[in-house]
Amino acid sequence: MLKNFYALGAVLGTVIPWFFFGSFISENGVDIPLFISSLFANGAAAGFSADVLISALVFWVWSYVDAQRNRVSNWWFVVPATLTVGLSLALPLYLYLREDNAVQNVQVG
Repeated sequence: MLKNFYALGAVLGTVIPWFFFGSFISENGVDIPLFISSLFANGAAAGFSADVLISALVFWVWSYVDAQRNRVSNWWFVVPATLTVGLSLALPLYLYLREDNAVQNVQVG
């Protein structure tokens, strides 16, 4: 059940941000400098962006350590997931992989 919830979270965490990214790209093209400057356009955007960037970095470190401890295969998928979509995909994706690993360990053991 949790595995399905995490899968749904990963799908929504991809589709919803890309709806907004797509809107930005359709209006401005693939303008990376403008995209980055827009992340820090005002205090609210800068605070939110800093929060998410710090959280993503902490998540990478935690998930790496957790993956080593729990033998979660394909942990590294969270890095490109974070860089191409964001934490909204990477976090549920990792939890899905972790849950999938737990299910496999129960079946084997």
